[in-house]
Amino acid sequence: MTEAKMIVQHNALHQGAGRFYRSLRKSIDKLTREPLGMLGFAVLALLILVAIFSPWIAPYSPITQNLPQALQPPSWAHLAGTDEFGRDILSRLIYGARITIQTVLSVTVIVGPVGLIIGVVAGFMGGRTDAILMRATDIVLSFPSLILALAFAAALGAGLGTAIIAISLTGWPPIARLARAEALIVRNTDYVAAARLYGASPLRLLFLYIAPMCIPSVVVRLTMNMAGIILTAAALGFLGLGAQPPSPEWGAMISSGRKFMIDNWWVAVMPGIAILLTSLAFNLVGDALRDLLDPRHARS
Repeated sequence: MTEAKMIVQHNALHQGAGRFYRSLRKSIDKLTREPLGMLGFAVLALLILVAIFSPWIAPYSPITQNLPQALQPPSWAHLAGTDEFGRDILSRLIYGARITIQTVLSVTVIVGPVGLIIGVVAGFMGGRTDAILMRATDIVLSFPSLILALAFAAALGAGLGTAIIAISLTGWPPIARLARAEALIVRNTDYVAAARLYGASPLRLLFLYIAPMCIPSVVVRLTMNMAGIILTAAALGFLGLGAQPPSPEWGAMISSGRKFMIDNWWVAVMPGIAILLTSLAFNLVGDALRDLLDPRHARS
């Protein structure tokens, strides 16, 4: 490769990266003017801090039983009440934040790269490769995600790791479809054409020119999917296929508390509120990021 070709490729890559970072910086500036989005970020930041510092924040042990204090209503001693084993519900919710964050991050780390790679390869290569990858994606999408996750979890066995794998196996197709649509647009841009003209390999075009331009839309979609991940994980825990007792998983806490709903409502309602607030925060953040990072919604 001649020096002139290398310079042209470097300039084309620099141009694409420059567009991405300028767009990202502009979006961050706009985010400060999105009050609901900032509220969502604040709630998620608080949740992360609670998960990190839970041993120091929680007033009681999340698993130690205290039967004389069973089913105590909310009070100053137990702000969220106690469950049927006398365990402090607030402490269990605080420790349960760790499980929720771990599940969301683990699933996102898996489905994000997998969906992005499958989508950009299908969109860039086209032809038979595109047809094969998209038909496989359509097959997974043809099943309801929760039902498919339940099937995988039941086949693999109960546990938090199993729940993460089951949710991941059903979560990548929407990311792949979105990445493919973005790749179909980006591959026809001028800087990609210039890089191709001056000898950039298909692998270089794919991972250095096309994939980075698809990342903002993928990030938006992943954020929007996080609320669904939380609800699916809670559903698996509710059915006994997620984290196992005595782990303070929010869905499992609702499952154990449903027997006491009439007389001791707080046992099931408190973890339900935690799931509601966390899912709402992720939806607010996703809406804000969609407006800021998605070109179809970005405002000038």
